[in-house]
Amino acid sequence: MKSDKATLTFKRSIIYVLMALFALIAVVPIYLMLINATRSNAQINEGLSFLPGGNTMNNWHNLTSRNFKIWQGFGNSATIAILSTVLGVYFSTLTAYGIHVFKFKGRNLLWSFILIVIMIPGTLSFIGFYQFMAKLHLTDSFIPLIVPTIASAGTVLFIKQYMESILSFELIDAGRIDGAGEFMIFNVVILPIMVPALAAQCIFSFVGSWNNFMTPFVLLSDQKKYTLPMLVQTLRGDIYRTEYGSIYLGVAVSLIPILVFYAFMSRYIISGITMGSVKE
Repeated sequence: MKSDKATLTFKRSIIYVLMALFALIAVVPIYLMLINATRSNAQINEGLSFLPGGNTMNNWHNLTSRNFKIWQGFGNSATIAILSTVLGVYFSTLTAYGIHVFKFKGRNLLWSFILIVIMIPGTLSFIGFYQFMAKLHLTDSFIPLIVPTIASAGTVLFIKQYMESILSFELIDAGRIDGAGEFMIFNVVILPIMVPALAAQCIFSFVGSWNNFMTPFVLLSDQKKYTLPMLVQTLRGDIYRTEYGSIYLGVAVSLIPILVFYAFMSRYIISGITMGSVKE
């Protein structure tokens, strides 16, 4: 009995050590980036340091005084990320609700198609997508960065699995008996009980849209419409080539909205994901 308990304690200790190690590996690069954002070029060239410097304001001045329009990039990224998140999660949830609740001809075929779309790499259709947007004269616009996110097969899959574990058809029938329409039932009854799953998907969608670099890079040419990741990429130019502190500060600033959004929504992630994995 004692040997079994000792073995269990040993295994748990190993797991805790590995978890701490993995957390350290994930956190240290971000911490060093934040530290270097406060240091001067000379301090950075001296080598690694875990203590902050006092050059933050000078780095900020160098960053903002050389055509790095950070607030404009913030606004562009926020517009795309917020609209993509709201529209994508809402319509994906509506799609999952329709497939899960309603019985119609071709439902299984539609569900199979959604699963196939998930398995196809998005890069395979990238050239065709660009040519299609060019023919519609939608390049250099936010529209092709927002509208396609409405059709998110991955979000539909996750939400449908969550519905299978938590959604009661009695609630829907009760709403119909009370005279509510299908859209009212969805908006008033279904969405509130889906909050954990919706919050989790909002985080994934927001982070993915905010960090998206390739699609805006291909579609946008007007510098006034550059997203923040695109502006950060320009820091590698000649003007900032030796301003390492400013480069680190620019990258750190681009992470702030993600960290803030995650801080407010993270409590829903575990409940949203675990509930979707349990079926009654």
